[in-house]
Amino acid sequence: MKVLVVGGGGREHAILWALAKSPKVTQLFCAPGNAGIADVAQCVDLKATDVEGITAWAKEHAMDFVVVAPDDPLALGMVDALEAAGIPAFGPRKNAAILEASKAFSKELMAKYHIPTAKHRTFTQLEEALAYLEEQGAPIVVKADGLALGKGVVVAQSVAEAQEAARAMMEEGKFGAAGRTLVIEECMTGPEVTVLAFCDGKHLVTMPASQDHKRAFDGNQGPNTGGMGAIAPVKCYTPDIARQCMEEIFQPTVAAMAAEGRPFQGVLYFGLMLTPQGPKVVEYNARFGDPECQAVLSLLESDLMDILEACRNGTLDQVDVAWRVGGACCLVLASGGYPGAYPKGLPITGLEEAGKSAVVFHAGTARNEQGETVTNGGRVLGVTAVADDLETAIAEAYAAAKCIHFDGMHFRADIGHAF
Repeated sequence: MKVLVVGGGGREHAILWALAKSPKVTQLFCAPGNAGIADVAQCVDLKATDVEGITAWAKEHAMDFVVVAPDDPLALGMVDALEAAGIPAFGPRKNAAILEASKAFSKELMAKYHIPTAKHRTFTQLEEALAYLEEQGAPIVVKADGLALGKGVVVAQSVAEAQEAARAMMEEGKFGAAGRTLVIEECMTGPEVTVLAFCDGKHLVTMPASQDHKRAFDGNQGPNTGGMGAIAPVKCYTPDIARQCMEEIFQPTVAAMAAEGRPFQGVLYFGLMLTPQGPKVVEYNARFGDPECQAVLSLLESDLMDILEACRNGTLDQVDVAWRVGGACCLVLASGGYPGAYPKGLPITGLEEAGKSAVVFHAGTARNEQGETVTNGGRVLGVTAVADDLETAIAEAYAAAKCIHFDGMHFRADIGHAF
């Protein structure tokens, strides 16, 4: 099979790395890809959001299957366009991807189907939002309704901070159209866990629970990022909690989407808070998380291509999905200044040495005219190690990361130990 993966980050590198193991896959392509992806797939110079361009290219080059990995092209309806062109694709259709593309929609769905989540209200008028924040007090959570690269959430510790965030989103247009509608919700407490699930519209198969580390600095300090590292599995996600989540959250969500005429086929991301009152949904995503994907797929023993086809064909209940016993850790190496402004084009050294003991997934990398691998984004690399236990995996990821250098490189020192 000739398979195209849409996207160019660490998540896409991990998907391609897993697909390369499948005996079914004969050729891999990626649009647009990055310097590391170029070692496992042929990169195509098209933006991930170019629905028409990618659909035309996939048809012209007779792709047998396309994996649409990022949130933006899913929300734009790339899967719909590919399927309309006769090309089998993995990922939710536009009417199902709204589960991530609109937080207001997802909150309404949870309320309608009694899926546990935080108390919340949705606002389209700034003055009403400011008054509600004054009334509710802090801590409180302010969320942009739409897609904002994982940065559209502010956990405010004071009313003033919450109102400032609301003004930045609604009045100053910090996230453009994504912030014109706000969801304001209570601040839940407890460990936060991510559970990814393969879905075929009716059935779902969960992956090992993972834990992302969103804050930029150690001790969960600093601004939110796209994710500074992830571990899998998570000790606090016990078998009893897993059963409760399956009964109260996972299966009801898939059933709700089907009942709404929006069957979800793809990877459904459940962001959960294990509160004193029980597990509740923090957010849904319509795709693999990043960097959770890198950690979780490293533990997959089954053929990923078989699973993706089953999700698309509605036969997930007929596929055996097996996971390695042990642990995985993905440590993100970021550019100086991230998640704010950062330089690009800085040479990266030590990749070959690090690759001897870990898998180095590329996120924000490129090749310069001299053929050197250089930085090209905020999150540059995801150093990922797997071992028979999680503690060893964490230690091995950090040991491999010490081999790598680029000017301004920073990473958290407490991945796997911060919660």
